[in-house]
Amino acid sequence: MTLIKSISGIRGTIGGQAGNGLTPIDIVKFTAAFGSWVVQKTGIKRIVLGRDARISGEMVNHLVIGTLQGLGIEVIDLGLSTTPTVEIAVPEENAGGGIILTASHNPKQWNALKLLNADGEFISDADGKEVLDLAENAAFEFADVDKLGRVINNDTYLQKHIDKVLALPLVDVEAIKNADFKIVIDCVNSTGGIFIPALLKALGVKRITELYCTPDGHFPHNPEPLPENLGAISKEVQKQNADLGIVVDPDVDRLCFVNEDGSMFGEEYTLVAVADYVLKNTPGNTVSNLSSTRALRDVTEKAGVEYHASAVGEVNVVNKMKESNAIIGGEGNGGIIYPESHYGRDALVGIALFLTHLAKFGKSISVLRGSYPQYYISKNKITLTPEMDIDNLLKQVEEKYQRQPHSTIDGLKIEFDKTWVHLRRSNTEPIIRIYSEAENETVAESLANKIISDIKEILHL
Repeated sequence: MTLIKSISGIRGTIGGQAGNGLTPIDIVKFTAAFGSWVVQKTGIKRIVLGRDARISGEMVNHLVIGTLQGLGIEVIDLGLSTTPTVEIAVPEENAGGGIILTASHNPKQWNALKLLNADGEFISDADGKEVLDLAENAAFEFADVDKLGRVINNDTYLQKHIDKVLALPLVDVEAIKNADFKIVIDCVNSTGGIFIPALLKALGVKRITELYCTPDGHFPHNPEPLPENLGAISKEVQKQNADLGIVVDPDVDRLCFVNEDGSMFGEEYTLVAVADYVLKNTPGNTVSNLSSTRALRDVTEKAGVEYHASAVGEVNVVNKMKESNAIIGGEGNGGIIYPESHYGRDALVGIALFLTHLAKFGKSISVLRGSYPQYYISKNKITLTPEMDIDNLLKQVEEKYQRQPHSTIDGLKIEFDKTWVHLRRSNTEPIIRIYSEAENETVAESLANKIISDIKEILHL
């Protein structure tokens, strides 16, 4: 059993002993800590709650609601929802914070509490540490019987979220409707099965084939939207002679597409394509994290504006976007952050912008994909002994390549013309992740192997 307490929330596997899994005791403790922190920070006794459809969701939901009520906090319960929907609802409801019950792309035995501040954005590192300290010290006080919080069930945010997407100036419903797309969707039997068909119908899409749209939490395949997990939709797109396939993860903040021939558009290119469309209409800066494809930088610079890189992690991308006044940003895992809507990864916004782009492009999705710079990312890792000094190791690699352009914002990223390698330590296990990118697989793998060889030499392995 696993329990990971981090500054962005708490996640773990359901069951086991307290402190070793996401047990009811752990859920109550961390909910109480976050609820107490929200009231201390904002003075507002109101929190928005939503969940994905995973099997443990109802159980976790009951525990979270009861705990917040016990603190005297009013709970706005959205029920089955999405991460971006809860993010939108927090400021709309004038709440002090939000909790999303989802383990994102993790398998069914996992669940988590994702924590939002009063702006509906993920809490900062400093805020997360304060919450963890409160939990560690059990520094919370519960309300007496006359001051318990009430629960308000609110099912209006599906429509509110869709309306907000349709209202975006760059979303052209008429263009999408006229394109008469035939689309296959895979929503991995979570809440995308509620939200994505509703969005597509609102966008004027009439021909929709639904795969795995029953929100019962029984994931039909590994829920991370990677090519190796998307065989069924690939076949269905070809069988239906569809224009494209759309895939989301369980909490609907990651988005990827399948080409009309069943091949993958590539989750790294979700952001590239959407950014290309946005930049063609509203020039401005872009942001992605250091481990995302260089193609975004190429598209951005071609548009005559500036690209900026952030440390890995959504909160870091958002901070860099605000700092650089970016108009579009996100992560290479299919996460689109469009500030015109809100500062959070949102697959609904991504779908609407992408379909508008494809409709106006007027050719197939594979031709659109072929219009972008072609890169290949190789993902590797080295397992180290827990006592090893990873920071010192990275410092020695940096010294070896000090003449190359490099960044130490998050681990070490070294650039070689249009290729790069990014080394960063895992937050949860004694490994170094090694991502490399080049214009073809052979060069990317070769660069990764060269760096791995350098590390082994330094460690005398």
